[in-house]
Amino acid sequence: MDYKDYYKVLGVDKKAAQAEIKKAYRALAVKYHPDKNPGNKESEEKFKTINEANEVLSDPEKRKKYDELGENWAQHEQYKNRQGGNPFDGSGDPFARGNTNDAFGGGNGDFSDFFEQFFSNRTGKAKGQNRSSTFRGEDYQTEMEITLKEAYKGTSRIVQLENEKLRITTKPGSYNDQLLNIKGKGGKGSSNEYNGNLMVTIKVKPDSLFVRKGDNLYFNQKIDLYTAVLGGEVLVDTMSGQVKIKILAGSQNGKSIRLKGKGMPVYGKPNDFGDLYIQLEITIPTELTDKQKELFETLKATT
Repeated sequence: MDYKDYYKVLGVDKKAAQAEIKKAYRALAVKYHPDKNPGNKESEEKFKTINEANEVLSDPEKRKKYDELGENWAQHEQYKNRQGGNPFDGSGDPFARGNTNDAFGGGNGDFSDFFEQFFSNRTGKAKGQNRSSTFRGEDYQTEMEITLKEAYKGTSRIVQLENEKLRITTKPGSYNDQLLNIKGKGGKGSSNEYNGNLMVTIKVKPDSLFVRKGDNLYFNQKIDLYTAVLGGEVLVDTMSGQVKIKILAGSQNGKSIRLKGKGMPVYGKPNDFGDLYIQLEITIPTELTDKQKELFETLKATT
């Protein structure tokens, strides 16, 4: 059976940090997920390979074993089976001491054989006899679309899995492209312990009033020329309801007013909030009466 380079499968360097491996896996899993490629056998196999690569590289212990043996895994397995030695203590194992001679030759088989023989619980029996049937179910991917208001308050959706309905709940402060990892709700494994996970990507729809940047919100507020010149008070929208703000006399177009704590909740910190920034848009009157024009002419003459 062929050696599989899991680093190449995920497109990362052998020295990649766990965060980089996680990011690469998520991107590939979304791209090749069967739901996005129905009937495409090539994508289905690619998705399987991606999951197996992640299963190894995301687990520090498995990754260490994989890095130690590398392309010599097949010879190591055959030597271990013949000698009955501990596969990773180096006792009587020429490969554990750096001897990379092709002492026994490679084996043949499919990718799953490679994965299971290398990483599953081994019985020490020769190929062709019963081996460990432990296997992990594949991870499922789905998206959950919510509004900005729902992201502010928190919300829930019901999704239909194979044999059950599952309620997915979001906390206040959820953000776009956030990934929720629901353990054990993916594909069936050899036991509940080995079930795959359900990975839910949160998609926050653009809002008609507010623009979100991190935990802060931005909002354009129109005011008339007279209020900008003379000052006054106006009602403005926030995510928690309308509030009255003071407009200083002589306010300029584009001026920004900060409302502390009126932004989005900080995810995981329900008592912390970002800020709301209000940018003033001064509207110029287009239909003036003769009296109003006269007053503007008088004002112009005195400045």
